[in-house]
Amino acid sequence: MGRYRLAVASRALAAIGGGYALACATAAGVGLALARAGSSGVDAVMWATMLAFIAHALAALWSFGCANAWRAWLGIAVPAALLGALTFVLRGAGA
Repeated sequence: MGRYRLAVASRALAAIGGGYALACATAAGVGLALARAGSSGVDAVMWATMLAFIAHALAALWSFGCANAWRAWLGIAVPAALLGALTFVLRGAGA
């Protein structure tokens, strides 16, 4: 029973914390990409924020829909890391 509770707690942490990290990375990466593509600043921020809400919701669904907790964590951490790298590249290119 303890192992099951630990797995559920890990998935909940992935949904909450990992989803938040994915949402932040999505907002930053998409916002910078849209701004670079020529979108106005307000439109870029609005679209990026709306996509970040969707990303957080999908991360929560993903974390409880996976076969195991490791896959849930990887499915959230890898896109968050890629979007974070995109943010770093776009932010560094403009500085």
